[in-house]
Amino acid sequence: MADSAITIAQRLLEAASSLPGESPRADAELLLARALGRTRSWLYAHSDAMLSDDQVSGFRALLDRRRRGEPVALILGTREFWSMELVVTADTLIPRPETELLVELALRHLPAQSPSRVLDLGTGSGAIALALARERPLAEVTAIDADARTLAVAQKNAARLDLGRIRFLLGNWFSAVRDERFDVVASNPPYIADGDPHLLQGDLRFEPRAALASGRDGLDALRTIAADAPRHLQPDGWLLLEHGFGQGGAVRALLQSAGFADIATHADMEHRDRVTSGRHPA
Repeated sequence: MADSAITIAQRLLEAASSLPGESPRADAELLLARALGRTRSWLYAHSDAMLSDDQVSGFRALLDRRRRGEPVALILGTREFWSMELVVTADTLIPRPETELLVELALRHLPAQSPSRVLDLGTGSGAIALALARERPLAEVTAIDADARTLAVAQKNAARLDLGRIRFLLGNWFSAVRDERFDVVASNPPYIADGDPHLLQGDLRFEPRAALASGRDGLDALRTIAADAPRHLQPDGWLLLEHGFGQGGAVRALLQSAGFADIATHADMEHRDRVTSGRHPA
């Protein structure tokens, strides 16, 4: 069959068979939609359509980048999180669906009808802070990151989503808020061990190492946050930490050592330990 006679449906099938990762079909659809300037739903409605030579060339260029391992989010420059389209760059961690659990848990401790104060540590693209600000308009949201380029991406996302009331601060963990206290502190810190071979594989190769790895056992950032959080939480305030699926026990121990109560680890949709929470006693 001549290349020009291949339909969109056939081209997607062919492309998906050559792509890496866990969702090659979805990746192929996203890349073709970008090449055509269309939506994925348009592709479904026009599955029998043919592509021009220029469209084929554009699609192939995007496929080549993905075959070399570049994450789709970085190819497209955006990633959806909590029904928001966020700008992502090589300076930010790519938001993952499992982090939405952290948002869900934080919302349980943030009243919808009264003011509260929430801190997002290591905000990256701003995903957590933006989701919380959208769901709790009365909350005073502060987002901190140690990298100025990363923080600029988060600020850009806030502006694009018209969530400009978030306070963005440059600093290392709690250093930028000094003696301030919050009702909720949430964080998705780096938690992979420095020597983990996964850092040299797949999408992780293209993300900032500082946002992924933290010490020989991956717990350095989590140790720091757990130890310092009590000085920045209101009585009965909550700390919520995302972590690796094998780190639940270690993080519970960190919170216990820091004096937290009601400590619990919560599983994600894959039934893996993902977030550990604790209450700062009154």
